[in-house]
Amino acid sequence: MTTALTTSPDAPGAGHPDGDFAVRLSHVHKTFGRPGTAAPVLDDINLTVAPGEFVTLLGASGCGKSTLLNLVAGLDRPTSGTIDVPGGRPALMFQDHALFPWLTAGKNIELALRLAGVAKADRQTEAERLLDLVRLGGSYKKRVHELSGGMRQRVALARSLAQGSQVLLMDEPFAALDAITRDVLHNEITRIWAEKQLAVLFVTHNVREAVRLAQRVVLLSSRPGRIAREWRIDLPQPRRIESAGVADLSIEITEELRGEIRRHVQH
Repeated sequence: MTTALTTSPDAPGAGHPDGDFAVRLSHVHKTFGRPGTAAPVLDDINLTVAPGEFVTLLGASGCGKSTLLNLVAGLDRPTSGTIDVPGGRPALMFQDHALFPWLTAGKNIELALRLAGVAKADRQTEAERLLDLVRLGGSYKKRVHELSGGMRQRVALARSLAQGSQVLLMDEPFAALDAITRDVLHNEITRIWAEKQLAVLFVTHNVREAVRLAQRVVLLSSRPGRIAREWRIDLPQPRRIESAGVADLSIEITEELRGEIRRHVQH
C-alpha cells in the first residue's frame, strides 16, 4: 500500500519526498511484547530511499537498525505505519554468509535463481555470470569450506543479486572480516552498486564504513530508534577509508553518535 509522505526536504529522514522512490517508510512504529508491557523499538520513522541511492544506517547497539531492515525486507510487520517497496521484495544480505555448506558456490546461487523463477537451463550460466561480477570467476564448483571469509561474503552477495531486486538490504555484511578484506569488499560493493544502479540500505556500527560507502548517512537515536540526524555525502567515489574527507566527516558523526549514547544513558 502506498501512502503520501509529507516531510520537509531538510527534515531528518526526508530523503527524497517527491518523485520516484525505491523504499519509503511512513510513520513506522515497532514494539515488541504483549499489550501493556510492550517495549518500543522504533518510533515514527519516516525515511525515503531514492532509486539508485546508497544509504547507511548508524546507531548504538539496540537502537533498532536491524529491526528496521527486517521490516523493509518483509520479515516482520510494523506495529503501525506503512512501508512501500514498489519494485517488490528487496534482496537481503546478512552479517553471516548463511551459505549451505553441502552446496557449491554456484549451486548456492542457483538456489536463489530457482526461487526467482529463472529457468533451470539458464541457472548455471547466470550463476557463473554473477560469480564473475563479484570477481569469483572459476569458483562455481568450490565448496564453502574451500572459500575464505571474504570469498564467502562475495558468494552471499552474488546470491543476493540473483534475486533480481533493485533494492539491496545489507545488515553489517563485512563486520566479521579483517580490515584488509573489508577494504577490498568496500571497493567491490561500490563498483557493483554503481554498475547495477541499485538502491542500497546498509546497516553498520562502523562510522568510517558508513561515510566511505554512502551518499547519505542516517543516524538513529537509542531505543526507541528515531531518526536523529542525517548527512548527505558529496565526496566523490571511489573513496578511501583513510582519506581526509572521510576522516573529517567521521569525526563529526561520531560526536553526534556519542551524544545520542550519552542521552540514552542519562535517561
